[in-house]
Amino acid sequence: MAYKIIFKKRFLNRVTNVLSYLENEWGEKVASNFLDTIDSRIELLKDHPFSGALTRKSKNIRGLHITKHNRLYYKVEGNKIFILNLYDTRKKNYGK
Repeated sequence: MAYKIIFKKRFLNRVTNVLSYLENEWGEKVASNFLDTIDSRIELLKDHPFSGALTRKSKNIRGLHITKHNRLYYKVEGNKIFILNLYDTRKKNYGK
């Protein structure tokens, strides 16, 4: 059963900020590859929603590595997957 994906505003804002940074610093191809990586991971979540590791702080929030420096947080409720946030695993965050 494929789950429905719902993007939260915070996640969309973070992705926009990261893409802007990548495009300005590394070019359009790097930004495009990053977005493709996110899209492919989210597509996998539709069929395997419990593949992400549970977080320590909340029982129902899961995390999934997107790249070496980025982790996606989401929760599953019924047949929906709520994409909550994108977190930079280094100290500096893009667009707090």
